[in-house]
Amino acid sequence: MKYLVCEKPYKLLTRNKPIPEPRKGESLLKIKLAGICGTDIHAYEGTQPFFDYPRILGHELAAEYVSGSKAGMTAGDLVTVIPYFHCGNCIACRHGRTNCCANIQVFGVHIDGGFSEYIIVKDEYIVAGKGLSLEELVVVEPLAIAAHAIRRAQVSDQDTVLIMGVGPIGAGLIHFAKVAEAKKIIVMDTNKNRLQYAKDTLQVDDIINPTKEDVMVSLNTMTNGDMPTVVLDATGNHKVLEGAFSYMAHGGRYVLVGIQKSHLSFSHPEFHKREATLMSSRNATLQDFNFVIDCLQKGKINLQKYITHYLPFSAIESDFESLRNANTDVLKAVIDFAK
Repeated sequence: MKYLVCEKPYKLLTRNKPIPEPRKGESLLKIKLAGICGTDIHAYEGTQPFFDYPRILGHELAAEYVSGSKAGMTAGDLVTVIPYFHCGNCIACRHGRTNCCANIQVFGVHIDGGFSEYIIVKDEYIVAGKGLSLEELVVVEPLAIAAHAIRRAQVSDQDTVLIMGVGPIGAGLIHFAKVAEAKKIIVMDTNKNRLQYAKDTLQVDDIINPTKEDVMVSLNTMTNGDMPTVVLDATGNHKVLEGAFSYMAHGGRYVLVGIQKSHLSFSHPEFHKREATLMSSRNATLQDFNFVIDCLQKGKINLQKYITHYLPFSAIESDFESLRNANTDVLKAVIDFAK
């Protein structure tokens, strides 16, 4: 079987090895589609935390069940994968927070992942497709990350939500802020195509381009001086992360979904006087995966224009570099293993 390995920053190579055999408690899956995540891009660039080379990337997966011991599964069933392998013993796991396990092994980050024609996965991490298409299953994982962040923020119909960054995760945050019936959704990005997508397709209430306008002035106007009660970052950009401490309403919540290698600093008096809440949101849980699948089944999520590019597996080695262009119209790129 063929697989794609990131040997070192900026070097992807296609290799071959035998198809693995599943052991007890494991199953063999044939990868059909694999999403390309910001994590994969950062690993390619050498800027991803918690990362070693060489590594097979890929953790957003739509697959076909081949063989193994997963109860209720037969060959040909469509599935997705929870790619956060947890220890089950640490304090986070004992409290059901497997997404932030102290000994977590993320597929395609800490261990080799899914940019491969076949993979072996422990049965407990395989999630049945429940009638969803491959195109829906391949985006369940990034949507679950967004759903988890909205759940962490406890968004309700009383909240004005600011979402920074309209990439795949940011778009997911918009979807689930809508599902949570947020009172108002404002998005910020420097990419005019993504802002237009948020406005026209996702129908957010307001958009901000920080290169064209003063963010504080715009937010004051859009919120009648109240400022957003929930701020979510999906950029991982150091300047954006630090600047957003000023965007919160008094009593507001700030959720860091994107990740940054550097230290963050902020004014403690400004943060303290707001009695603000700062939290991170990492990965997702089975609860989030099931919630996303339920929303997709019920048509609550509009995936129109979400997947913008399909790249053949045979060409990904040469085409991957093009995904780094910030001015591209790529929102979500997916590798098609049939091509």
